[in-house]
Amino acid sequence: MHLFNKTNIDFLRWRWHAVILSWVVILAGLGFIAMNGLKKGIEFAGGTAVIAEFDKTPSIDAVRQALNTNYPGGGQDAVVQNYGDPSERRVMVRVPQVGGEQGESLSKVASAVEEALRKGNLGNFHVTATQIVGPAVGEELTEKGLWAFFLSLAGILAYIAFRFQFSFAVGAVVATVHDVLVTLAFLAFFGYDMTLNVIAALLTVTGYSTNDTIVIFDRVRENMRSHRRDSLYDVINIALNQTLGRTVITAGTALLSAIALFLFGGEVLHGFAFTMIVGIITGTYSSIFVAAAIVTFWRRKQLRTATAAAPAAVSASQTTSGAAPSPKRPKQLKARAS
Repeated sequence: MHLFNKTNIDFLRWRWHAVILSWVVILAGLGFIAMNGLKKGIEFAGGTAVIAEFDKTPSIDAVRQALNTNYPGGGQDAVVQNYGDPSERRVMVRVPQVGGEQGESLSKVASAVEEALRKGNLGNFHVTATQIVGPAVGEELTEKGLWAFFLSLAGILAYIAFRFQFSFAVGAVVATVHDVLVTLAFLAFFGYDMTLNVIAALLTVTGYSTNDTIVIFDRVRENMRSHRRDSLYDVINIALNQTLGRTVITAGTALLSAIALFLFGGEVLHGFAFTMIVGIITGTYSSIFVAAAIVTFWRRKQLRTATAAAPAAVSASQTTSGAAPSPKRPKQLKARAS
């Protein structure tokens, strides 16, 4: 299936605009996180989460008041929010501090939350789920998550540097870091917690973005052999046009799946699906604009000299053979459909 046959789009013309836009989003996200913090899920922050299903939907303020009045020490630090489909009338209460590390101490927190809700006269309810994570476990999961991310970046850098060229590896890694930072920014903007599901989605986005970038770089490498007389600028643009159809089909299919998961996957998968949606969009964007732009910045000397060097070499060979120099080719992209 072929889409966008023989397109002639000058993608690199917009590379500076793309870099500026990326920096604006990333800096805004980092500033937002610095002021408000990045919300951590119970897996990383440690704590106790109790999900209660009521016969009649209670107000969030009433639940908070019940915790403030009846929970030992007050419930000012507790997070109260609706959970799942509104028709299920479920409320999640998350207490970030759990005290001791022993199972008995941890379970007492969940019992205290349930007792506080019952004393609040909120109507009949029953606890449908309880999640308890100690601080030590949260720290261990945080450390392992960071190690997984940085090791994946190191593996990407090593593979692409070996398979292609070092400048391509730098472009792919910068694009991957870009995708993660932009996705974190949107997670902070929309108030999603950092959970194990979100970490899994971030690692999936890392692999997706890298795969898309490698496909484009592979075509760039082929074009560097078959279009030796063209500048690196034109070679990269031709490769982007040749892979445009494949990029749109792949990204569109993955995006539709993530949207369906977000709409119908339930509350538990909202964070994962949202991360995938943002990651697919920014991963496709970075593969086309950011990764290619980094290669042109890294190899800017070749970008300037390739166009002039090739005609000079052709003229020299024609002079040696006694043939008349051929007229100059128009300075336009000669994109060919893949």
